[in-house]
Amino acid sequence: MEKADDGTLSRPEVLRGDLRRILIESLPGDTIRWGKKLVGVAALGAGRHELSFADGTSVVSDLLVGADGAWSKVRPLLSDAKPAYVGTAFIETYLHDADVRHPAAADVVGSGGMFALSPGKGIVAHREAGGVLHAYIQMNRSPEWIAGIDFSDAAAAKARIAAEFEGWAPALTALITESDTPLAPRLIHALPDAIRWPRVPGVTLIGDAAHLMAPSGEGANLAMFDGAELATAIAAQPDTIEAALAAYEEPMFARSATEAEGARFILDLCVGDRAPYGLVDFLTGKLGQG
Repeated sequence: MEKADDGTLSRPEVLRGDLRRILIESLPGDTIRWGKKLVGVAALGAGRHELSFADGTSVVSDLLVGADGAWSKVRPLLSDAKPAYVGTAFIETYLHDADVRHPAAADVVGSGGMFALSPGKGIVAHREAGGVLHAYIQMNRSPEWIAGIDFSDAAAAKARIAAEFEGWAPALTALITESDTPLAPRLIHALPDAIRWPRVPGVTLIGDAAHLMAPSGEGANLAMFDGAELATAIAAQPDTIEAALAAYEEPMFARSATEAEGARFILDLCVGDRAPYGLVDFLTGKLGQG
């Protein structure tokens, strides 16, 4: 859909699950082959590649587009770069039917998003459809520190994470202690900001496979834009696929490098030494004005 802005709209969002369903339903039923976990890719020459799957089957591609995320099995064909931990973990929580069952947390989050930040840690939450509060507990901690928590013991994990926010308002810590789902640790990884690769015949990447970065609200947008730009390039030069891939990759490299730098900047504003004041200055347009 497209909705014109008459000056009264804010920034609309769509749940990824809903967006995924809409996109999948737009395709012919046999387009997606489910249950095919990619385990390996081998170059055959002349731009062709053999893909091996966990079920023992394989296929040969004339054009291979790696859209397989952070730990892409396709990326090694193009680059030796690997995702590295950025030093920050997000602990993910969900509160359901929040206005009725979690009124204090629902009130503090409000109708949109909420940031409660300090150097090295913070609680970030937003409201989703159906009365759901979705929170990320952001913490600058080592992988070993996170691994020392038994997240299979929901009560113990909640108590351990909540202890890091002792003295914070109960309405904020409720986003930890009242989670209706087990706490889920997400160690944030990123590829080098300016990742690029030489043109390799028959293969390219889109989305996190191409340019994994810290969360900044743009990851899904970039992935969809990559796909649209790649499709446009191929449609414009269907008989010269290598030229089409080069036409797609060069602006993608520049675009993703800029966004990756911005993502690191935003993460530092949230949990860096100046939190929360850096983010306040950024949102109010005062950043850099002293």
